[in-house]
Amino acid sequence: MAANLPLSLSDTIVALSTPPGAGAIALVRLSGPQAIALTDAVFAGKRLADQPGHTLHYGTIRDGQRILDEVVVSLFRGPHSYTREDVVEISTHGSDYIVQEVLGLLLRQGARLAEAGEFTKRAFLHGAFDLAQAEAVADLIAADSALSHQVALRQMRGGFSQELKDLRGRLVHFAALLELELDFGEEDVEFADRTGLVQLLQEVQALVRRLLRSFELGNVIKNGVTTVIAGRPNAGKSTLLNALLNEDRAIVSDVAGTTRDLIEDEVSIEGIRFRFVDTAGLRDTTDVVESIGVERTRQRVLQAALVVYLFDITTTSGSELEAEIQALNLPAGAAVLAVGNKLDVASDAELAAFQARPDTVLIAASRGDGLDELREALLARVRLEGLDRTGASTIVTNLRHAQSLEQAGRHLDAVLVGLSTGGGTELLAADLRHALSALGQITGEISNDDLLTSIFTQFCIGK
Repeated sequence: MAANLPLSLSDTIVALSTPPGAGAIALVRLSGPQAIALTDAVFAGKRLADQPGHTLHYGTIRDGQRILDEVVVSLFRGPHSYTREDVVEISTHGSDYIVQEVLGLLLRQGARLAEAGEFTKRAFLHGAFDLAQAEAVADLIAADSALSHQVALRQMRGGFSQELKDLRGRLVHFAALLELELDFGEEDVEFADRTGLVQLLQEVQALVRRLLRSFELGNVIKNGVTTVIAGRPNAGKSTLLNALLNEDRAIVSDVAGTTRDLIEDEVSIEGIRFRFVDTAGLRDTTDVVESIGVERTRQRVLQAALVVYLFDITTTSGSELEAEIQALNLPAGAAVLAVGNKLDVASDAELAAFQARPDTVLIAASRGDGLDELREALLARVRLEGLDRTGASTIVTNLRHAQSLEQAGRHLDAVLVGLSTGGGTELLAADLRHALSALGQITGEISNDDLLTSIFTQFCIGK
């Protein structure tokens, strides 16, 4: 990685685009003005400079007379390539030794190692897509559920960008009229219809707020939900974890205090990733090791996005359950789901004590009874009611985008206040410019080198 080298579009860059490590195939990618010539210098096969784009060519990579590997070369001529530059992709056998030899050979020919995300950065700089679409490329690579894939794919194909373009377009006309008024300030004229501007701002604000509301759901889709299973010893926490994962992940025992450390694993429920954390039973203990586990449990409960408090229906009263949940000292508004276990051995009277309790699900973890109802309750806790499974609506998943939308919303509020109080045109124009700038930062219409560096260094090297 050449992190300290300045980015120059006149350079030809090279990197491994497949994951490091031995495999069947490895792909070495070049992009830049000399990509074809540099490959021709080491490729024994058809002369690539004479071949059309979007073609495949078989041959060998040679270091002088030494054959390094038999390869297939994919040729893409700019601007009809990912980066909009000439691109060559060399498919070698997936040996670490071969890859390093090929990379070293190309570096000696004059290529340089690509920086993290530089291929996608070049695509952005050449206008292949905007910044929001570029960030969606990384999200698509990281997608590990159907919903995260769907959201990232829609953003990469420009759905979110188009919505922002429409928002900015509606504001730019009025902003231009306000700027025109400033040019004629001495003549005290108004070109912008204030009533129409108020109506427009209210409509735009409604869209901005809808996008901001979607971020809570988008964050869940992108990052999953950390769900801590807490409760007394022997409530059945490990049994529940195993049932949800459909495997024996945690040790199950009748001996209280068996689980002493955190056990974590993930499961997808209707496309949403839940990261379940099995914890030590909450109780006072003199066992040093167990007490450390209990303390870790209490800390993890406070960090959780969702707490599943598991209790034994046969040994817990309603008042005890309330006191135990209260003792967790959760922050106001924390998401908690009470889950009563062992309904298969509970009496009618014991069941009746909790059946009418809100935010409570009754299960028999050992038999799997009630698990479907539990999954539905978990999904309800992450507020999926805003999800459009057709993919037609925009969902914000990126914190940077949400922060820019918040900034835009504040400046739009300031413009509305200024209009209602008779604020001067100069202040109105300034706030409107700031709002437009905040929206423009999302798509990269307004950007700087620090922002671009921050974004693209989060990509893998070969992308």
